[in-house]
Amino acid sequence: MSAALEVDGLSRRFGAVVANDGIGLRVQAGEVVGLLGHNGAGKTTLVSQIVGLLRPDAGSIRVAGVDAIAAPAHTRRRVALQPQTQAPLDGLTPKTAIEIAGRLRGLSRGDARRAARALAEELDIGPWFTQRATPDGGGLSGGVRRLTAFAMAVVAPVPLVVLDEPTNDVDAARRRRLWKIVRRLGNEGAGVLLVTHNVVEAERVVDSLVVLDRGKVVAAGSPSQLRGSSDQDLQLELSLHPEGTHPDCTHSGGTDPSESPSEIPIPIIRRVRAGRRVLLTLAATDAAAAVAWATTLRTSERIEGYALAPATLEDAYLAATASADTSTKDAADD
Repeated sequence: MSAALEVDGLSRRFGAVVANDGIGLRVQAGEVVGLLGHNGAGKTTLVSQIVGLLRPDAGSIRVAGVDAIAAPAHTRRRVALQPQTQAPLDGLTPKTAIEIAGRLRGLSRGDARRAARALAEELDIGPWFTQRATPDGGGLSGGVRRLTAFAMAVVAPVPLVVLDEPTNDVDAARRRRLWKIVRRLGNEGAGVLLVTHNVVEAERVVDSLVVLDRGKVVAAGSPSQLRGSSDQDLQLELSLHPEGTHPDCTHSGGTDPSESPSEIPIPIIRRVRAGRRVLLTLAATDAAAAVAWATTLRTSERIEGYALAPATLEDAYLAATASADTSTKDAADD
């Protein structure tokens, strides 16, 4: 079986700006791949090339075995996209919009109607299902419009589903419902490319991740591979004082008591600094000592506060994408 998506050596410039620089990635059938990156990392430019809205300067794209550059119209029948921008729903109800999307994807009138109703129930947008969106932004909230656009993308089966920031404007309860459907799409055999900057939420549903920074792939692998640590590891987050509020402050975000390894009384697997936040990954067996140390720092007002939680992808993501002046890693991890 062909991969749902194969991208090799993809590059795209806008004048002197290199938006994508030799990108390579794979999405297998039945796999949910998260594409992570800060704003401006090149994610949306990549998506635009995959769906044929932009032509790359170099490289290749294949969707379900079809050359997407040579046959963009043929490719678009094999890929469904939820764009980052809101779908143009003015004058339509969610019911009509989702059914039209299903019909365009080849569903019969009855199947499109049933699929639209089922998705509305799953996403809990039933109260607005027959409510019309108005041109002034009324009728439907931003969250309901976003969920409707998601349903339009997934209403009919296709080899590749591309979701660009699907949870923007969506409340927490309905985000959970949306992620459940994303995971089911993969389980049912579709390839899913999930474009997001929400590292914590993406980790719950993806099989693998690709991290973009300044147009390049800077990290790729499963969540556990990118974390580079045990599932039992913990993350200690230190909140530093704002700049200028502590007598020892030397740079943006306040003085950092973790800068010197000799000050940290426990082994640190990874250390990442991002603004006023310092993320320290440590073994669960060192939790008590870590809390005692952080409490001492807080009591002596060397930090503003702290939190201890299970380790996530966030520190690994920040380490991969942060510039040298905002992120460092413990020497043992170099």
